[in-house]
Amino acid sequence: MDVIFDIIATEEKRQREGLELIPSENYVSRDVLAAMGSVLTNKYSEGYPDFDGLTTDDEATILASKKPDRRYYGGQQNTDKVERLAIARACKLFRADHANVQPHSGAQANNAVYNAWLEPGDTVLGMNLGHGGHLTHGSPVTQSAKIYNFINYGTVAETGDIDYDELERLAHEKQPKIILVGYSAFMKVPDFERVAKIGREIPGCLLMADMAHVAGLIAGGVHPNPLDFGFHVMTTTTHKTLRGPRGGLILTRGVVGNPLKRPEHTLENIPTLIDRSVFPGTQGGPLMHVIAAKAVAFGEALAPEFQTYAAKIVENAKTLAAALMERGFYCIGGGTENHLMLVDVYKSFGLDGKVVERTLDEIGLTLNANAIPNDTLPPFKPSGIRLGTPAITTRGMGEAEMLRIADWMKQVVDICVRRRDGEDIEIAKPELARLREEVREMALQFPLPSDK
Repeated sequence: MDVIFDIIATEEKRQREGLELIPSENYVSRDVLAAMGSVLTNKYSEGYPDFDGLTTDDEATILASKKPDRRYYGGQQNTDKVERLAIARACKLFRADHANVQPHSGAQANNAVYNAWLEPGDTVLGMNLGHGGHLTHGSPVTQSAKIYNFINYGTVAETGDIDYDELERLAHEKQPKIILVGYSAFMKVPDFERVAKIGREIPGCLLMADMAHVAGLIAGGVHPNPLDFGFHVMTTTTHKTLRGPRGGLILTRGVVGNPLKRPEHTLENIPTLIDRSVFPGTQGGPLMHVIAAKAVAFGEALAPEFQTYAAKIVENAKTLAAALMERGFYCIGGGTENHLMLVDVYKSFGLDGKVVERTLDEIGLTLNANAIPNDTLPPFKPSGIRLGTPAITTRGMGEAEMLRIADWMKQVVDICVRRRDGEDIEIAKPELARLREEVREMALQFPLPSDK
């Protein structure tokens, strides 16, 4: 057997015996894993199934549909059913008019929207990366930033919330073609209604929400849906809080048309413009095994149990944030309203986030170092750490476990402080070994979904 499988087994052991606190990671079900490992990986399916006019969410009707496909290869009778089901489930889950389930990632989904609506040099207004935005929202190192003109709004230091006054001022001053609300390290619930009102005042402005981090919370009914407030497009990943395979998804409001025919460039036609932008505009063959896994995950998210799960994610996050603050950790924005928290460990303990990340990893607690707004430290040694509760909630953890995690984190930080102040690194090894065993013992009490 290839050595790769030994490495996979070692990674499975790491996941089983540790606690995943990175807010963008989760554990998928056995069914999602099985779909990803299926023979659908063998099939090329460039193009689309014909979903035009098939507006029902009745799965029996979808499966019985004889509509011809719009593919470039034969043998699509099964892949068409898979993709139609994925589209229908996504639309039902997020109350969208159309869904494109083909993007390989959240970044690909965002780039497809830009390509669908913008011309080179057009302006996009999005959140500053240093204030919690994402690379694809205008970081100069990205391809999209070389093509389009990104203008950034920030957050208010005191509250950690979006600076809506700045956003409104910039929107009227710069007249962007897209106003984008999205983030990767932001703990508040955006005021979608206010942003939508601003966007409607800008001629030809597309309202776009990148909800990659909170899509599962939206699906579970514990976070507002930007589409309900007049946003035209919502992009997301399908992992994170949505608990599906790694991939992207684009949800739209508007008129669904034939992607083989170029429609008029209007906001009403954005579903078809985006279909054409995904294929052939920015991608080739869709990953049908991943689309099947997306369909499985959407089906799981439509079950009543998922609403309970989503609510528990937020409850656990608030409990963990409060426990950390009680132990001296400074949480940006005073805690969290969603699934993640951003902690300034430099302000709290005089430590950089990378030191804390690496030491926590020694005991089996995995999170990531992260910049804070207006960070004075360099990107690879930032002031903060970012953590969240989607994965540990999937395993069934609750209040008692959140308190234990906070205790372990404080003990690790105390070790880091002693090391910083000159203690020999060897002195802490027995203490770290003890904490590692405590984490392992608790983790094994909560099996991975694939173990059940």
